[in-house]
Amino acid sequence: MSDTRRRVKVYTLNEDRQWDDRGTGHVSSTFVERLKGISLLVRAESDGSLLLESKISPNTAYQKQQDTLIVWSEADNYDLALSFQEKAGCDEIWEKICQVQGKDPALDITQDPIDESEEDHFEEIPETTHLVELPPCELGRLEEIADLVTSVLSSPIRREKLALALMSEGYIKKLLGLFRVCEDLDNREGLHHLYEIVRGVLFLNKAALFEVMFSDDCIMDVVGCLEYDPALVQPKRHREFLTKTAKFKEVIPITDSELRQKIHQTYRVQYIQDIILPTPSVFEENFLSTLTSFIFFNKVEIVSMLQEDEKFLTEVFAQLTDEATEESKRRELVNFVKEFCAFSQTLQPQNRDAFYKTLANLGILPALEIVMGMDDLQVRAAAIDIFSYLVEFSPSMVREFVMQEPQQTEDDVLLINVVIKQMICDSDPELGGAVQLMGLLRTLIDPENMLASTNKTEKTEFLSFFYKYCMHVLTAPLLANTAHDKNSKDNFQTAQLLALILELLTFCVEHHTYHIKTYIMNKDLLRRVLVLMNSKHTFLALCALRFMRRIIGLKDEYYNRYIIKGNLFEPVINALLDNGTRYNLLNSAIIELFEFIKVEDIKSLIAHIVDNFYKALESIEYVQTFKGLKGRYEQEKDRQSQKLNRYRRDARSMDEDEELWFNDDDDDDDGEAVERRMEEDFSDSYEKFMEAKKGNLLSCECFRHPGNFVLNSRITTWSSSVTAGAANGANGANNGKTGTIPPASPAVTSSNSSSSSVKTVALPATPVVKTALVGLVDYPDDEDEEEEDEEEEEQQQQQSPRKRPRLSS
Repeated sequence: MSDTRRRVKVYTLNEDRQWDDRGTGHVSSTFVERLKGISLLVRAESDGSLLLESKISPNTAYQKQQDTLIVWSEADNYDLALSFQEKAGCDEIWEKICQVQGKDPALDITQDPIDESEEDHFEEIPETTHLVELPPCELGRLEEIADLVTSVLSSPIRREKLALALMSEGYIKKLLGLFRVCEDLDNREGLHHLYEIVRGVLFLNKAALFEVMFSDDCIMDVVGCLEYDPALVQPKRHREFLTKTAKFKEVIPITDSELRQKIHQTYRVQYIQDIILPTPSVFEENFLSTLTSFIFFNKVEIVSMLQEDEKFLTEVFAQLTDEATEESKRRELVNFVKEFCAFSQTLQPQNRDAFYKTLANLGILPALEIVMGMDDLQVRAAAIDIFSYLVEFSPSMVREFVMQEPQQTEDDVLLINVVIKQMICDSDPELGGAVQLMGLLRTLIDPENMLASTNKTEKTEFLSFFYKYCMHVLTAPLLANTAHDKNSKDNFQTAQLLALILELLTFCVEHHTYHIKTYIMNKDLLRRVLVLMNSKHTFLALCALRFMRRIIGLKDEYYNRYIIKGNLFEPVINALLDNGTRYNLLNSAIIELFEFIKVEDIKSLIAHIVDNFYKALESIEYVQTFKGLKGRYEQEKDRQSQKLNRYRRDARSMDEDEELWFNDDDDDDDGEAVERRMEEDFSDSYEKFMEAKKGNLLSCECFRHPGNFVLNSRITTWSSSVTAGAANGANGANNGKTGTIPPASPAVTSSNSSSSSVKTVALPATPVVKTALVGLVDYPDDEDEEEEDEEEEEQQQQQSPRKRPRLSS
């Protein structure tokens, strides 16, 4: 047997009863030594790899469908199909299969499928009987025919034999002739029997019968039979709908008659499956699998034929973008492209890839850019659906087009800005279109689908482009609505739109690092967002809080310093206080924010919160969060004190070399005296302060008596500069805490009170560390000042129902 090569596509049926394309290649039938028999081989046309190797088994049932399909099952739930490019190739391979099995090539099925459960039925069917004997096709025998068709549905073997009998005798067309007679005579009983017969024939699930029933001269009679369901009082009017209501619109005249016929047939068969036939039960769901396959392959053919007709599609896009095109015509063109894209969803990934590349080459994205900006709501809605097909299939293709747009055009004309404006200007009160567009924008700016392997610079280039040309358009409603630190419009639709924008910005905080951080700082965006905490719509306040929570969740000190400097916890705490004792989602979300700060021990934020807001929060005792923050704050302060105390003790135990250096320095005797006096006085004052702290005293008396120290101008200057330097050094050790410089640094004089007798010396590192303690020791004075300031504020705000703590100067 010589090899015969034909171009085919290999399909397998998946678990969802959908056909998966396994590739395109050339089929041959040849003897395979390993399989010990004639086999079907399909080698990929791209690389010659083996796509299929299947032995033609004598017991396998092969089916020939639609002149270009051969379908068979090799194992349980494993169906295969070869779709031939040419009918001649299909006929030749079919003859080879029939030759191996010893069957007649004129038949469309080679075997009766044998099931173990059917072995008991062999005795019922005489061996000499190859076909089911059908009653004569007469009006008086319709009930008998209906009973026969219904009875064979439970038996696979009898279904096969009945299908062969119906095909061999041209029985279908005779039955449809009886339908027309019954309808003319208004014979309802006969029409009800014909309904049962036609429904049963469909459930035989045979492609060869479908070819007859769905042909142009039969399909409307089939639909007519299915109108007379015995369960209905009055028949449905499906034919009236298909012929009068449903109208075929040709946006561009289709000259190919085969394509026109295929489109009509597919629409009507889809109508039969979706509208006319009842939803199959669990036991009937496989009865119409061939019908599903019939529709699937029809759609594949339609898309392929349209895709290959470049003149047709070129004309479609030319008229779509032509300004002279009438609005009604443009609406039809957009709806055609939308339906065309919907049909493409039946294609396999590699075919769909080729399909969308064809659309991209024809200019689908520039056309959408024009169409989405039009006033017609139907046109815009269809354009958004087309855009969603493109983004879901290949966001990289859309990003590539956007970045290639001419930079000299205005920002408003850019495709992404058109999409953002459509989202912002959605007229739907529920913002259904805006929600859809927000999801598409999130897909486009998601770094997860920016594949570095194909284009290493895609992520960097696109994000830079987006933040430069598009981000200001996205945030414009938010910034406009929060100008002057108040929420200017707080209606429901505006709140919904701002919530969508905040959701996108929160996504950016999570997935973009440098770009969004720079934008937030430059625009002071978090402050503007937190204005929305005052909204009467709780869901919007929660969106604003979620935005801040994502920022804090990054644990980035750059963000933390920005929050502290701007006192951005105040609107959050005010919202908590305004919420009062209500136990709701806002209350829980705010407490979770502070709980996160406590658990993660973010020291800079803890110190800021306790220093500025603890008095307002200490009354909240139903959770231990704020007491926990205070405990963390005290622990850190004690740890720093112990650390500095250890430095002080180490500083006093100088080695002999240092002592000799000081003793031998005759020129600096006066400065040494000043140094020693400072150490002794500071040590005494520090020990007194620590004792006072343990005794819960509010201040250290040794620093309140002005007579303890005599200020010297030169030494005061030296002490202040050293203190500032030490404080800056302590900053790094304390995670960014700002050291406090007291208003007047204590200094010491020698017995000679004249300033000229004191010499400035170059001191080693040890005294610098000790002098830095001056700022820390003076901490209680700062507390006293804060208490005095707060008392004054309380007196000024006695008329206010709520305290608003502020950051002390």
